[in-house]
Amino acid sequence: MDRRCAVSSVALLGMGVALPPWAQRGRVARVAWVSMELTNPEAPFWVGFRRGMRELRWTEGENIIITPWWADGSLDRLKQQLPDITASRPDVIVVATGTAVPAIIDAGVQQPIVFAYSADPVVGKIVQSWAKPGVNRTGISYFSLELLPKRIEFIKQLMPQMKRMAIVGWPPHAGELLELERAKVAADQLSLSARYWGVATAAEVDAALMEIETWRAEAILVFGGAVAAQQAGRFAAFGTARRIPAISAWAAFADAGNLMTYGPSIQEAQVRLASFVDRILKGGKASEIPVELPTKIELVFNLKVAKAIGVDVPAALLLRADRVIE
Repeated sequence: MDRRCAVSSVALLGMGVALPPWAQRGRVARVAWVSMELTNPEAPFWVGFRRGMRELRWTEGENIIITPWWADGSLDRLKQQLPDITASRPDVIVVATGTAVPAIIDAGVQQPIVFAYSADPVVGKIVQSWAKPGVNRTGISYFSLELLPKRIEFIKQLMPQMKRMAIVGWPPHAGELLELERAKVAADQLSLSARYWGVATAAEVDAALMEIETWRAEAILVFGGAVAAQQAGRFAAFGTARRIPAISAWAAFADAGNLMTYGPSIQEAQVRLASFVDRILKGGKASEIPVELPTKIELVFNLKVAKAIGVDVPAALLLRADRVIE
């Protein structure tokens, strides 16, 4: 710590102003960044978060150290890492993937936690309320019931003659029942018959797809979350072969070969996680920082898939698209 910093610190302490932990130990903050992804220094979530911190004038190696912890898709590996993560004494733990959040909470982590979570954080008992978390964690939730009706409206515009829509979700997903209720109301308003399949494993996805084909569904709505993220390629292969397109919330679903997505920009949300960390490092309490929804919503079409399954995307929808995959 240089002389000016030392003088300032003494002055603040003299006035009874408590310095944040990072400032007390030499003005180098420490952040642990945790992801369920496979180890990849070029991973978009990792790159995005670091960019967000740089934009807020945090410079790695100077006033902050950010350490990535990759679980490589294994909750068991994450649990093995947790003692080392907490022992590194981070000022904040960033949990970039929602499936890791419950495991970290169950471990009794005491440091402030900033999360990205795909479900309803109140229903999932991650926080006490959106406006005032009341616990040592806050962040961004991708859960938005308001976007569901529009998603269904878009698929109906793409396939005006459609009468039967399958819905696939993951029953343990916090808020699943609320999503299903909202989806069925929206489907009914568009004169669509909707039927739900809850899946939890890869084997159950295969079984569900067989039943969906037998039921003669004309499109599949996949709720955002673990199923959409992990099984996107399987829905894409099925949809192309059977000419039954699948739609969901996250752009990666369309990138994997599905027809359309409409929902929050996950990558932009990861950048925004930095703002939560910034506030906490400057003395804010996670328990008092409201959980937010992503501010950027994106509509993505995969025209290669549309052509393969014989769906014409109206020009009016293409003009509204944030991105078109050709």
